[in-house]
Amino acid sequence: MTETQQTPANSTSEDRTDPANARIPGVVADAVDGNWVDRFSPAVARPYLRLSRADRPIGFWTLIIPSWWGLLAAAAATGWRAFDWWILVAVVLGAMLMRGAGCTWNDITDREIDARVERTRSRPLPSGQITVKNATIWMGVQVFLALLVLLTFNWTAVGIGAASVLLVALYPFGKRFTWWPQFILGLNLNWGILVAWAAHTGELSPAPFFLFFGGVAWTVFYDTIYAHQDIEDDTLIGVKSTARLFGDDTPSWLRLFMMVTMLMMTVGVILAYTPMGNPLALALALVGAWGMGLHMMWLMGNLDITDPASCLTQFRALRTTGLIFTGFQVLALLV
Repeated sequence: MTETQQTPANSTSEDRTDPANARIPGVVADAVDGNWVDRFSPAVARPYLRLSRADRPIGFWTLIIPSWWGLLAAAAATGWRAFDWWILVAVVLGAMLMRGAGCTWNDITDREIDARVERTRSRPLPSGQITVKNATIWMGVQVFLALLVLLTFNWTAVGIGAASVLLVALYPFGKRFTWWPQFILGLNLNWGILVAWAAHTGELSPAPFFLFFGGVAWTVFYDTIYAHQDIEDDTLIGVKSTARLFGDDTPSWLRLFMMVTMLMMTVGVILAYTPMGNPLALALALVGAWGMGLHMMWLMGNLDITDPASCLTQFRALRTTGLIFTGFQVLALLV
């Protein structure tokens, strides 16, 4: 069984042909085959780890990478400090915990919808692997641990980080009242740019906001691609998404969001890197921003929005897209 094939929630282990996941109950349909949760974690922990999407690690990168952008840009503006090593680690821990908490909350609120969608009906709640009560407790544990990490930052960063809880709480309901839930998701996933910048500088300035909205545009880009996997089911049950809104015009909209991403990132880089007075560092960071846009363009050239397998493949390439900019930011910091 490939990564893009789907398994109903009531399938048995014999229904799965992938030997890496054979004889493992409760495997989620869109999980990465042979992932560490299904292969190595204790059986009692699997439903909780699946709720946190630990079996689908690409989602961690959607939070971690923007946080690194914020930290590296802030360090470029004012210099790298010893405490930045902790920020580097803390944003990873915080991203993992808040991503897990957010996914758990999403599954609690969407459990009835998920039960009606082929790709999601095998998730822990609709498939009966875990109760709503236990899922809620698990969500609380993750939020509490994330708060402990956040409290190691200055109060400006703490306040900004705490405000993200409102966005996390709002996101699952976005698809019920707006055609733009991908925009709300983008606000959630890129909030770490503002937190990391503030954790380093103790304040906010225009530069991180341009990077932030560039990240939001990037999120709308890749999550629209992702949403095309479910477009038939979403249409039947009335769930809104940019994939449904854009329809056959999706390629044109993707090009627009690619250009907005490049524009916002370019302005953000200029504002963040110019004060350091290092033209080479500025040039490297700009190459990273433009390289990110070129990679998005390449993904569009290989995308077939009518093919769920193509959509999933291009969606999972988001890590490479984001790391292109990250890598050039690191180089800019070193010169």
